[in-house]
Amino acid sequence: MLSIGLVTIGGEMRSQEKAEPPPNILVAFADDWGKYASAYADRTAGSVNEIVRTPHFDRIAREGALFHNAFVTAPSCTPCRSSLLSGQYFWRTGRGAILQGAIWDEAIPSFPLLLKNAGYHIGYSYKVWTPGSPAHAPFGGAAHAYHQSGRRFNGFSQALDRADDPERTRQALLNEVRGNFRDFLSRRTDGVPFCFWFGPTNTHRKWIQGSGLKYWGIDPDSLKGKMPPFLPDVPVIREDFADYLGEVHAFDAGVGVLLEELERIGELDRTLIVVSGDHGIPGFPRAKCNLYDFGVAVPLAVRWGDQVKANRQIDDFVNLMDLAPTFLEAAGVEVPPVMTGKSLVPVFRAAGSGQIDSERDYVVTGRERHVAAARNGNLPYPQRAIRTENYLYIRNYRPERWPMGIAPGYGLPEGPFPGKEPLERNTFVAFGDFDASPTKAFLAGLRNDPEMKSYFDFAFGRQPAEELYELSTDPHQMRNVAEDPRHREAKAELAGRLHDILTQTKDPRVTQDQPVFERPPFSGALR
Repeated sequence: MLSIGLVTIGGEMRSQEKAEPPPNILVAFADDWGKYASAYADRTAGSVNEIVRTPHFDRIAREGALFHNAFVTAPSCTPCRSSLLSGQYFWRTGRGAILQGAIWDEAIPSFPLLLKNAGYHIGYSYKVWTPGSPAHAPFGGAAHAYHQSGRRFNGFSQALDRADDPERTRQALLNEVRGNFRDFLSRRTDGVPFCFWFGPTNTHRKWIQGSGLKYWGIDPDSLKGKMPPFLPDVPVIREDFADYLGEVHAFDAGVGVLLEELERIGELDRTLIVVSGDHGIPGFPRAKCNLYDFGVAVPLAVRWGDQVKANRQIDDFVNLMDLAPTFLEAAGVEVPPVMTGKSLVPVFRAAGSGQIDSERDYVVTGRERHVAAARNGNLPYPQRAIRTENYLYIRNYRPERWPMGIAPGYGLPEGPFPGKEPLERNTFVAFGDFDASPTKAFLAGLRNDPEMKSYFDFAFGRQPAEELYELSTDPHQMRNVAEDPRHREAKAELAGRLHDILTQTKDPRVTQDQPVFERPPFSGALR
């Protein structure tokens, strides 16, 4: 419990004269939100960040810190979130390491429940981990959900498209965010700090085709020449991307509502605010379910009163599992030694911009299984990677498998699917780890076009056991130089460094002769 004059945190009574009161913590975490925010436009000239408009994310970055090298541990929602909530690499979270069939192990500590045990009032709206989370799940399950005003925000463009008055519906959706947050705040005792998670899923498929222009004024043609070169720069793909950016605008508007409420109650500067997303854009190549930057690089902005100086631009490499120990340290709660993440509080409180902690010069990412039926036998596509300033090195442990899953002619016999649909018209079934989308259908139709097939291969093709990309000459990671003698030394150093980290953190992929991940449902993964 918390008391006036004395604060009980982590079982230790502390005088407020000797320690700052613990901060509120607000996490705004969007599904499938890649690194798209107008705050990044200055460093990504010629990209879609010049088109997207995120004034509230930008405000947080302007009044606090913007991180330029933030990454998730896995480009799939459940393992990424398991990692963030536990402060550990996803392969240490048991069946939390997979999307379908995930189970949370009660023995794994999670930062929300540790904060609750320390006296915090905790709650969330929309999505934290998986639907239908049980009471022992990492945020305590439905007992801490606040949806009294509704959950329609999750289908933002769908709601506008069904509405007789879209502008009135837009305001109603934002009022839903406000109502849920106000209800959460009304349930806390005066003076008690809170931890609230805002996790809408509107940036996940399916949004309404044409909604980016119709509801947010994002002209698809404004994206011409701004998308990565492994994407055909054609109208259908530009429109798909513009519609996605519209949902990013909607999420940002929801963040603005939360900021308004913090100002209304006079606790904006008392609150540690973190805004980010769980991986790259869905339904696009080399994004979600991929270890390229398009899949694992995410936005990250932090505001925390005078604890984080304004207008800081941080180049340190950050893995989102670092947030769990960060929140615990900020709250004065002991960080469990099992956590492999490293607190960002020293980075927050440091002065200046650029590289703050010299040891934060890399991140490690990985992937096992996303959609269970993507490959025969529910088999995963195992990958691990290490990303530094100069290189991305990827180790594909089973290169004979199809990265995005099987399809007719690609691990399955040639021919139409049941119902006799051609490949490009049944993209829910083909390549199951690649979300169905207009972009996916377009790319599937290129497989027999000799002039355009390279785009298909970037999206769905097999990869060798090792990939290496030199980022100064290949920022979009399209030219694999793993076999180039000029990069032999760099490849060997990165491969060794990666293997050492995986071994130290007890990754079953390298510590077990028969990795648990090859035996669905993957019960018994090491922690």
